[in-house]
Amino acid sequence: MAQDRSLTGVERTFELSEMIVSKTDLKGRITYVNDTFLKVAGYTTDECLGQPHSMIRHPDMPRCVFKLLWDTVATGFEIFAYVLNRAKNGDHYWVVAHVTATMNDDTGEVLAYHSSRRSPSRAAIEAIMPLYAKLKAEEDRHSDRKAGLQASTDMLLGILEDANLSYDQFVFSVINGS
Repeated sequence: MAQDRSLTGVERTFELSEMIVSKTDLKGRITYVNDTFLKVAGYTTDECLGQPHSMIRHPDMPRCVFKLLWDTVATGFEIFAYVLNRAKNGDHYWVVAHVTATMNDDTGEVLAYHSSRRSPSRAAIEAIMPLYAKLKAEEDRHSDRKAGLQASTDMLLGILEDANLSYDQFVFSVINGS
């Protein structure tokens, strides 16, 4: 789905009562999106199905957060995360995502992934932006993408360790304003 999606600098929002929902296969290809996803992201169902979920990845979003997210759900655990996404036209929107694995009840095998996203508070966005900017700057500081990802992952894990928090605990502390 290669296309020019330059950034507009325009932030999209959605109602607190709305929820963005998507499902992917094990490779991260979209298998389901709800109407709120389509409305906020600006795509049609046909444009989404079968495409990598990264089609809505905003370039300012630190890759280390996605690494943490995918590493967590691949083991069958759930995770909550703040994510900056990019709409089809280059607008952006923030979500607080709850991502879970769909498991085979008999074998415990991960079959697919499910993400439900709500609109975070402005205070939560303002609180998370400096951390994400710091992590992204660390990634960008390295000419080798793998080294940048490792460095930002180490930075994130160090920040969480210093605060004696898991990432989920950190997310909830931002939501609760503590």
